[in-house]
Amino acid sequence: MSLTRNLRPGGRFGLPAMESRDPIGYAVAALNRVAQSELLDRVGLRKHAEQAVFTVTRSGFRTVTAASRTFARAGSRDRDGVRVPSTADQGVFDLTPSEDEQMLVDVVTEFAQEVVRPAATAADEACATPAEVLGSSLEIGLPLLGVPESLGGISEERSAVAGTLVAEALSRGDMGQAVAVLAPGAVATALSLWGTEQHQATYLPAFTGDDVPAAALALNEPTPLFDVLNPATTAERDGDELVLTGVKSLVPRAREAELFVVGARLEGSPVLVVVESGAEGLTVEGDPAMGIRAASLARVSLDRVRVPAEAVLGADDGSTYTECVRLSRLAWCALAVGTGQAVLDHVVPYVKEREAFGEPVAHRQSVAFMVATMATELEAMRLTTWKAAARVAAGKAHAREVALARQLCADKGMQIGLDGVQLLGGHGYVKEHPVERWYRDLRAVGVMEGSVLV
Repeated sequence: MSLTRNLRPGGRFGLPAMESRDPIGYAVAALNRVAQSELLDRVGLRKHAEQAVFTVTRSGFRTVTAASRTFARAGSRDRDGVRVPSTADQGVFDLTPSEDEQMLVDVVTEFAQEVVRPAATAADEACATPAEVLGSSLEIGLPLLGVPESLGGISEERSAVAGTLVAEALSRGDMGQAVAVLAPGAVATALSLWGTEQHQATYLPAFTGDDVPAAALALNEPTPLFDVLNPATTAERDGDELVLTGVKSLVPRAREAELFVVGARLEGSPVLVVVESGAEGLTVEGDPAMGIRAASLARVSLDRVRVPAEAVLGADDGSTYTECVRLSRLAWCALAVGTGQAVLDHVVPYVKEREAFGEPVAHRQSVAFMVATMATELEAMRLTTWKAAARVAAGKAHAREVALARQLCADKGMQIGLDGVQLLGGHGYVKEHPVERWYRDLRAVGVMEGSVLV
């Protein structure tokens, strides 16, 4: 996989203009600047400037969305957009990340450890990711991971493996902030995968420019026994328009989003519809949940919202929607792996240092066996997720592999969080230790749909 990102000269990290350089080198240089800047201090110490907004997010609000920019229509609605090719088949079963992918993981891991994790507790309490964290993620090009290079992105071939590795690395810092950071990229990736020339020409320039919009992939709904493949939100044809009616829940950063990709049922089939936040009849209400609170989750109500008929993204027979669900579930698997790794990394030194009855609790077989089981299940989660991502990137059938990864990560990820709390005893139940937050976040993996995409 080849990645290209031209960081702007004179930007947040003061990087000089560069003509030609190894693409990962840009990201490495950016992270070096992060470590040397005052960013970490600001993230850890300063008050959130938007405290009033955070407060209403925590307690609930109902309002129209922030004023949306005007997306000027461009390109042909009858021609397919640009698509990145699948990765080359190496002819062997090897899930080892490529050199470029490993360098990218190293960069994002450092970002997660040095920037994301220090802000995690405050972000969880405030139900919002600090602006500094969001801004830094833009500087290293995370929203462009799935956008073709020819359209200003960083992908020359299918980026499912790289996206999976990035989601895993970010989630080791904090799953809630990872979802907030990756949400705009989910919309950009959807436009790249299924958008027409018009979709891409109209919306992608905003994601590849200097002012990247907040955006969200909205599939969840607040209905009992919700079936993501049978959404209650409806889209009805009215001349050359579609009329959307319904409610989407647990939508990340919806309060500030300027663009949504919404799941709806059109003539009996589920479809994806591009909706601009300025559309009349679209309102947002705070919807804080048990976990991933830093993603600023909200509920989006669509009251006869009118959009052009060509706003449907991809096929209208349900195939595009189903593929979107699979790729979203794969991204959630990656988030579960990263957070599970964070739990294991925290638990192992704790049980070795914590003493009871004159010896470390790790000397007890029950404790040692539980930790070993956590490590075993985590490795199984990682390998099934990587295998599914590799098949996606290669353009191979992947429904079975994604389903297996989803089942494993939903069940065992939640169990890893539960065991982490159990192993810390009373410390696992208090906010002094982050394990209780990781447990709450991991429970989301089995119920969340949409929001992120690889």
